[in-house]
Amino acid sequence: MTRARRSELATPASNESMCAAAARSDADLVFLDLEDACAPSMKESARGIAVKAFTELEWGRTTRAVRINGLDTPWCHDDLIEVVTGARDTLDVIIVPKARTAQDVWWVDVMLTQLESKLGLAKPIGLEVLIEEAEGLLNAQEIAKASPRVEAIIFGVGDLSASLHARVGGNFRPEAGTYPGDFWHYARAQVLAAARAAGVDAIDSPYPDYADADGYRTDAQHAAMLGFDGKWAIHPSQVPIANEVFTPTPEEIAHARDLVDGYRAAQTGGVGAIGQGGQLVDAGHLRLAENVLAKAELALADSGAA
Repeated sequence: MTRARRSELATPASNESMCAAAARSDADLVFLDLEDACAPSMKESARGIAVKAFTELEWGRTTRAVRINGLDTPWCHDDLIEVVTGARDTLDVIIVPKARTAQDVWWVDVMLTQLESKLGLAKPIGLEVLIEEAEGLLNAQEIAKASPRVEAIIFGVGDLSASLHARVGGNFRPEAGTYPGDFWHYARAQVLAAARAAGVDAIDSPYPDYADADGYRTDAQHAAMLGFDGKWAIHPSQVPIANEVFTPTPEEIAHARDLVDGYRAAQTGGVGAIGQGGQLVDAGHLRLAENVLAKAELALADSGAA
């Protein structure tokens, strides 16, 4: 399913007040987290809090998601059964953490298929899958294509740092000036290419230093330049930044429309490339411009302004 995913806000499922704040955040997607944001002693009770939040809060246009615990934990099975059974059609997406192989995604798919049939749910639940283990990064292409439910894959920089034994700080990056270039460029490009080859969305990693708005904006801009569709937010203050960065500007939209209109007009006359504004425009430029217009249209439609 096509959805706007400029901002994906992580919220502890165990905290009712934070769940309520998340529903008001204007994030494209909010996921209530049963995994890392919940202490082991709270994981079971957090399921009921998540169900209550999904079914009783007003979410507006926001996509409602939950991140389950990993498949290798004692909580994953009941996370799926209890949350899906309780939330039913108010739940849009399940986020699968620490996927290592396509088989991990297949297992969740089978569970959801059985639950949807048993409960008579009206719509299928989508999947987003975190690429955050070394094995998962190597298998990202297969993971992204593992199920028709997969709507996006997410670059999970935190656990990937640990899996790779990277020497980084609390923001999952080396100290400024100590590493040449972008420390995570290669891994980001792998996740992005896997998503595009599978025809699903690509979501960039969290930026834990939520007090550093400029740093978050810069990181989001780098991801947007590469082609990512959106970015994880770990605090509501990051949501408007992500929404802005991953929405084409009016100038970008106007330029893309001019380019498409000019190129299409030239094509009707049998011309395959044109000069526009002192620059050669060919089919490659047309595809880029159409990408811009598609992102703009999705953001507009999802905001309810269409």
